[in-house]
Amino acid sequence: MTTPIVPTLDHIRRAYAATSQVTQLTPLLESRPLTAMTGAARVFIKPESLQWAGSFKVRGAYWRLKQLSPEEAKRGVVAYSSGNFAQGLAAAGQALGIPVTIVMPIDAPAAKRDATAGYGARVVLTDHGARPREEVASERAREIAKEEGLALLHPFDDSEIVAGQAGAGLEAIDQLAAKGAKADIVLCAVGGGGLIGGVSLAFHYLSPETQVIAVEPEGFNGMGTSLAKGAIETMPLVSPSICDGLMARKPGEAPFAAVSAAGVRGLAVNDASVRRAMKIAFERLKLVLEPSGAATLAALLDGGLDLAGKTVLVVATGGNVSLNDYMRHLADA
Repeated sequence: MTTPIVPTLDHIRRAYAATSQVTQLTPLLESRPLTAMTGAARVFIKPESLQWAGSFKVRGAYWRLKQLSPEEAKRGVVAYSSGNFAQGLAAAGQALGIPVTIVMPIDAPAAKRDATAGYGARVVLTDHGARPREEVASERAREIAKEEGLALLHPFDDSEIVAGQAGAGLEAIDQLAAKGAKADIVLCAVGGGGLIGGVSLAFHYLSPETQVIAVEPEGFNGMGTSLAKGAIETMPLVSPSICDGLMARKPGEAPFAAVSAAGVRGLAVNDASVRRAMKIAFERLKLVLEPSGAATLAALLDGGLDLAGKTVLVVATGGNVSLNDYMRHLADA
């Protein structure tokens, strides 16, 4: 098996030079209420929920599509996703004029399915029954790629995806410096690991003293478990989390190589903490976050971290949630 390439600093900077031309410069928000609640010296939130297509995913998707040959771009691409990568890839494909097919589990949130189609992508649904949903969806994506001659893209296990997602970290480092700050701790959510792979490399190269923490839902903490054991581990099947975008059972090889090089450690949060974090994000930050996007805020508030005197960066990854689901989660908080 080929060892995944760990993107260099020059690599992630080249990716950001391209993606920054088409993505939003999401703000860096400082929160005094969260500072008081946690005992930290300063708390900053980077709301990637305000990015195009409602999450960070467009960064990696756009950079990955830019690596296609002219022939591949003309034929189009296919990928599987439960929602946010689907929307990011669809938006990137629309911007570049590249046809996109997305295979989604039938139980993916309807709001994410509709938004993906709204960006012009063809959506194919899969019914996974008792099998892992990503396993069934990825099988169907491979079949479509073979049948139709489309380039098969992985939502996170790709060194170019990792390089593209690093832009969120590069931005945050510059924004912190502009505010006279440097992060002691970065909280970054993990599904398959594409974002934390890129963000952790950005801090590894430019702020090596910063501790990056991989935040995952309980039962789906494959990255944290794998880091602790020094090898990729697959988590057993358990009941779903409300963090539908973070339910990968194991990290990708490319992200795992990146986070291993960057010295990341893991932390798991439960659904109750995520619901509380969604409510606090709305009340104190005026941010609408989906459960997956609020997982890092849950880790800040309920993760048992010693934050006294620390400067903390919380990457809020997405805000793609229907009004009905959002209100239901807040009611249960």
